[in-house]
Parts: sequence; C-alpha cells; structure tokens
Amino acid sequence: MQGWKNDKRWSDRFLPEIKQILGLHLIGEPPIEEDQERNTDLIVLKMDAVRIGCRMRRNEYLKKYPNDFTMRAGRPSGAKTELTKIIEGWGDYFFYGFANEDDSLIAHWILGDLKVFRRWFVFEICKRKGSIPGVKKENGDNSSVFMVFSINDLPCEFFVATNN
Repeated sequence: MQGWKNDKRWSDRFLPEIKQILGLHLIGEPPIEEDQERNTDLIVLKMDAVRIGCRMRRNEYLKKYPNDFTMRAGRPSGAKTELTKIIEGWGDYFFYGFANEDDSLIAHWILGDLKVFRRWFVFEICKRKGSIPGVKKENGDNSSVFMVFSINDLPCEFFVATNN
C-alpha cells in the first residue's frame, strides 16, 4: 500500500493543472439560445457525473517511451487497478500526462475517451482470439505490472484532446 500512496502523492501535485486542461476541453460555450433563455454562459458537455482517471508519469519516461500509453494492470496486493476498473466500465475519460524535467508542470498530455478504449480493447481481444492487446511490463521495484499500448494502435476517436 505504501507504493500506491507514494505514487498518488507524487501524481496529485499535478491535479490543479490537470483541472485547468480538462476545463478547456470538457466545458464549452453553449448556443446563444441557452444564454438568452436559460441563463447559461458555459456548459459542461455532459450532465451526469463525469469520471476522469488521471495518470502522470515522470519526465524520463517521456524521453524513453514517447508513443506509449500505459495502464497499471496489477499490484502484488491484488488491489484493483486502472485497467481492471476501466474494463469493468468505470471512467468516462482518461488523462495521461508526463511531467516536465523538474516535476513542476505537465510537459505532454492526452485526454482519451474510455468508451472508445473499451470498444477497441474488446475488438482487439476478439481479433487476437482471446489474447489481450498491449505488452505486459513489470516495473523495476516489482510494485506494479503495467500494460503498455502504443498510441499509434489506438483509434483516432480515442483522442479527445492532446497538447501535441
């Protein structure tokens, strides 16, 4: 559990910047009729709860793996991971970012649509006759197992926004 706490503490420092980015892409200007008739100057693009998973990575990984998109797929504790929760249907969007060199800002990011990811994931399993897409990778300290996906393999509809 200590590994998760450390990962979360490091990642959470980027939440204020992530919120700013998400606001630019998930809050929009409504049609003029909304303002005239319903007192609406801004509109959230969905009325229900919108669940957004966030994963931040250190800058060294941007240099090594600029086209990779990874999700935690296992912990020795057996705790549910990002990938399991997403495949179970949780989450609407996924923010995936890399820190800059001094961990003060976000250097690179993508915002993905998890409905599109789930459809792609299931399609790939069918196409591969039951084999899960991506490459399984354990991190160096054995605290997590990840599935690595190439962003080039994901459908373009997955990408809601990016700073590329």
